[in-house]
Amino acid sequence: MAFKVRVNFVDVLKVNLTPPQTTSQRSADQMSSAIDALGGQILCSSSRESIMYQSSHFHQATPLAMSLIADTTLNPSFLPEEIDAQREAARYELREVTSKPEMILPEVLHSVAYDGKTLGNPMLCPEERIDLVDERTMRQFMQELYRPERMVIAGAGMPHEELVELTDKYFSSLKFTPPPQVTSPRPNALPPQPPSQLLPSSSPSLYKSLTRAASSYLYPLASTVDPTPALAPVLNSRATYTGGHKFIHDTTTEFNHIYLAYEGVGIHDDDVYALATIQVLLGGGGSFSAGQLPAHIFPHLVHQLSLLLYTPIPKVELSRAKNQLMSSLMMALESRAVEVEDLGRQVLVHDRKVPVSEMCDKINEVTPESLRRVATRIFGPDSSSKPTVVCMGREDIGDWRATVRKYGLGGV
Repeated sequence: MAFKVRVNFVDVLKVNLTPPQTTSQRSADQMSSAIDALGGQILCSSSRESIMYQSSHFHQATPLAMSLIADTTLNPSFLPEEIDAQREAARYELREVTSKPEMILPEVLHSVAYDGKTLGNPMLCPEERIDLVDERTMRQFMQELYRPERMVIAGAGMPHEELVELTDKYFSSLKFTPPPQVTSPRPNALPPQPPSQLLPSSSPSLYKSLTRAASSYLYPLASTVDPTPALAPVLNSRATYTGGHKFIHDTTTEFNHIYLAYEGVGIHDDDVYALATIQVLLGGGGSFSAGQLPAHIFPHLVHQLSLLLYTPIPKVELSRAKNQLMSSLMMALESRAVEVEDLGRQVLVHDRKVPVSEMCDKINEVTPESLRRVATRIFGPDSSSKPTVVCMGREDIGDWRATVRKYGLGGV
């Protein structure tokens, strides 16, 4: 068939479509009634690399779920009153997230790490641009990104052939057309590749949904820019990690918050399993709230990284970390919703389903030697990757470069 969508189905077809969106085929009331008839939930969520629509429902409701998702993605009406309502929702979400350091600082970290470009772009619309997003903006966005060659339809709990038939029925109107080309391509530019940083997520959570927030109040975009530029240059650009430091002075916060990060590896890199094990050894990642003395706490963070470079890694600790990683992986996939999301992402980036057994085998292959090699590659003294340091609170961390050099880490 002409619709070149990659389909893998293993009946779970994830931002909540409430209030219901009017389409050219259904009114808001009709859409609401249809969603109620599912007996489950229909959601949509976004990340830096993807937008995902998902429905959880009884098996017999799969055709209706596919119809609703297709109608939402292919036939939106974008009525003025609905756009106005979503603008207010965007403002509310922006206020809520930017008021919580643990929500906004991961976005600030991305912005600093990638110099406010590509993966450093804000996830939510900056305040001053919300009113610029109109019907024309959204239709252009969907026209350039909602393409069959960029889509994966995945699910769990139904026959593969049935999903193929439903995909053909509801999505075959989409035809492949070559995307617009960059007017001035870089010499020897590589063709667009799947985003290298696209990592399977774990379980859905409030944190995941809210950390989509933009660092727009800290890194505003000029409101004079045309809100609907051609997306081809953006789609063909490659993420460039820069690292850097950002201090956000805030005398109202109870704690100082410190983030220290280095660039990781892509999902196609064989070292991704060793890097995931390092993350578990370090405690799983996240922020560090340090009372009022961040300059005293930052050396401890750097020291923890240096231990992976310069001290033997006890086999018992490594074994514990690998077991925790495999356990969290398998327990997360017990959820059908997570299973189908993981399947869709894997087909998107690997073009196949990577079995859990294969991933566990790769984790089991991690040794103290391979772990130290990867740690040296990521943040060792000869690594080219620079640290990204973000601090928010009443005081900065002082000469962070000297601290990094003192403990033998790279990038400064």
